[in-house]
Amino acid sequence: MKRGFYTIMAAQFFSSLADNALFVAAVEMLRRNGATDWQQAALVPMFALFYVLLAPWVGAFADSRPKGWVMFLSNAIKIVGCVLMLFGGHPLLAYAVVGLGAAAYSPAKYGILTELLPPTQLVKANGWIEGLTIASIILGVVLGGQLVSPHLSGWLLSFDVPYIDTGIDQPAQAAIAGLVFVYAIAAAINLWIPRTGVKMRRLPRRAMWLLLPDFWRCNRRLWHDRLGQIALATTTLFWGVSGNMRYIVLAWAAVALGYGTTQASNLVGVVALGTAVGAVAASMRVRLDRATAVLPLGLLMGVLVAAMVLVRHLGVAVPFLVLLGALGGFIVVPMNALLQHRGHNLMGAGRSIAVQNFNEQAAILVLGAFYSAATGLGLPAFGAIALFGAVVVVMMALILRWNRNNRRHHTAELERLLELARSNRLHH
Repeated sequence: MKRGFYTIMAAQFFSSLADNALFVAAVEMLRRNGATDWQQAALVPMFALFYVLLAPWVGAFADSRPKGWVMFLSNAIKIVGCVLMLFGGHPLLAYAVVGLGAAAYSPAKYGILTELLPPTQLVKANGWIEGLTIASIILGVVLGGQLVSPHLSGWLLSFDVPYIDTGIDQPAQAAIAGLVFVYAIAAAINLWIPRTGVKMRRLPRRAMWLLLPDFWRCNRRLWHDRLGQIALATTTLFWGVSGNMRYIVLAWAAVALGYGTTQASNLVGVVALGTAVGAVAASMRVRLDRATAVLPLGLLMGVLVAAMVLVRHLGVAVPFLVLLGALGGFIVVPMNALLQHRGHNLMGAGRSIAVQNFNEQAAILVLGAFYSAATGLGLPAFGAIALFGAVVVVMMALILRWNRNNRRHHTAELERLLELARSNRLHH
């Protein structure tokens, strides 16, 4: 890998570490403030909100500027969200601002991979990026849980700024204040990301209106591509479910095991550990032109999600959650790489990632809003988990049927696209 790839990895690690620790701290802040369960569940769709609303523009913006600079700006926006959460902003609205920064960050983070590396290294690069991201999720949720624990939060709250009353007097506030510095580290590393030499694509002068039809054309092109459509459908489903599972595991651990925020956050890390193992395994074993071979594993993943309701003991829960995460990681890495490859060929890296984010975050938003509303109406955590598992099984069965239909009726076109995936040519 080129040296710049490792700088990207370092920046991604610290930014994702802070994102996941902040989620735990925000849940704890809402709980301490007496917020209802539906408000806690609503953190997930609020984070996804700007991914959906700004999808037509963030991809084009990422393609119009050096991507390291875009990533720096995005982490600065996340810091603003933390400050709002600390000093009077409602946690849901402040967390949406952090989601705004994440929405701008993602097209640059993934888009720079296709600029820096040839197609034959994309699966491997995605494996390392996803593996590192999952490692940061593990450490992030554990860090967030520890930061709000009585021992560590008490130590943080013992620090005083002379002559200034900061108003920080809760464990969650102390945790968020510490995470501002983690975001600052990520932003500083972003400044060291090298420029790839790829020509920037200028934003139209009337970008607000002209980019809307451009985005929908890109969205339509990817959904009509015989390989891109399968990869996009799979990743959309995967992230729609896994994005909400982060909170659902916290809710499940509270009901099934009687865990508080600190203990339950460790189990979210267990799922992420399994995903890291699966991601690295996929990066070593799955070639880009064989990415769709992992699709049948999605059915098993759905069955395991539904089966969570039967797990009531920690000794069973840990290996079960590791296996569940490993299946997800083994599926999503080849699908992400295939989607990036087709998107980069069809429309450019930033626009492709923006289309991907729009679809995936729309799924997170819809499923998260549904879960939050269902919780408000009295649906227990076990019922939501079983429903999510059933959705995964049904949707994966439809995607498998779709892929078989493509192989049967569009053989020549698929072979041409697969031959392109086997080469290092960047454009067809």
